[in-house]
Amino acid sequence: MEIGIDSFAASTFQKEEGNDARALSELIERMVQADRSGLDVFGIGEHYRKEFLDSAPTIILAAAAARTTRIRLTSAVTVLSAADPVRVFQNFATLDLVSQGRAEMVVGRGSFIESFPLFGLDLHDYDALFSEKLGLLLTIRKDEFVTWKGKFRAPLNQQAVYPRPVQDPLPIWLGVGGTPASFVRAGTLGLPLMVAVIGGETHRFRPLVDLYRQAGKKAGHAPEKLKVGLHSLGYVAKDGQAAMESYYPGYAETFTRIGKERGWPPVTRAGFDAQAGPTGALVVGGPEQVAEKILRHSKALGGIDRFSFQMDNAGLSHAQLLEAIDLIGRRVMPLVNQDASISNSL
Repeated sequence: MEIGIDSFAASTFQKEEGNDARALSELIERMVQADRSGLDVFGIGEHYRKEFLDSAPTIILAAAAARTTRIRLTSAVTVLSAADPVRVFQNFATLDLVSQGRAEMVVGRGSFIESFPLFGLDLHDYDALFSEKLGLLLTIRKDEFVTWKGKFRAPLNQQAVYPRPVQDPLPIWLGVGGTPASFVRAGTLGLPLMVAVIGGETHRFRPLVDLYRQAGKKAGHAPEKLKVGLHSLGYVAKDGQAAMESYYPGYAETFTRIGKERGWPPVTRAGFDAQAGPTGALVVGGPEQVAEKILRHSKALGGIDRFSFQMDNAGLSHAQLLEAIDLIGRRVMPLVNQDASISNSL
């Protein structure tokens, strides 16, 4: 199983001593640490809000590409509905060249909607925009010369799209939440699936993952092509209880604030403890607890190929995040992959 980190490049605007230039510098340092620690992948999100610094994720990824050697670099996710697929492909193809074949993208519709008014888009076209743009992106990935016509963009007539990436094809995952149609779409297209589970109980997503695999099989895609990844909130410390106590205050502040926008109730400690329990979505604890929970999630979903932590949403210090990355590489990954190997051999 591949294990990595996803980051939304948290701003420091809420801290009196905040400095966004330093925040980005420290983020790059964490990406370098992930590379040195043996993690498989690092993803950068895409948002258009004051609390995040990731509105131009390929620039952050390119900066990391220049200072890393092996880790795969991906988006988490590219908000394709609000972007021009030609430019998206060009940006990631260039990243692939800079990184010598380590670029990927996870495309999705995003969980926030600020990009729609920002780029003059109609929210009523939410799904239609994504569907059309995904089709064009996949066409560009396949063909150097593109002939295409749609509703939301000017047509292309044997138009060449450059540069072309090192990887052929450039890996494109489909990021999904809980909409059944999105799982079916990913399976039908034969795209690897990245499931974002940030609350509730992970095992409840099993019917949707099964739907994805069934759709992929029906469309004639080989099982090994239908990869499943899981994106979850999490944090690792040397001691499990210390991890819980460190993570909770910032987690509660963040999700209570976001909850005010979306009509969620305030976060409580009892709710947090339940989410961090055996079947809850949060993956917080010591290395052994976290490894065990990742394996439990994998079994609950019928096997996963990638697990990504999102850790920098809880106000943790740079030092705490660096230590967590080191623990994931030294302690969590060997435990997960040892147990996974044993399970696969039985």
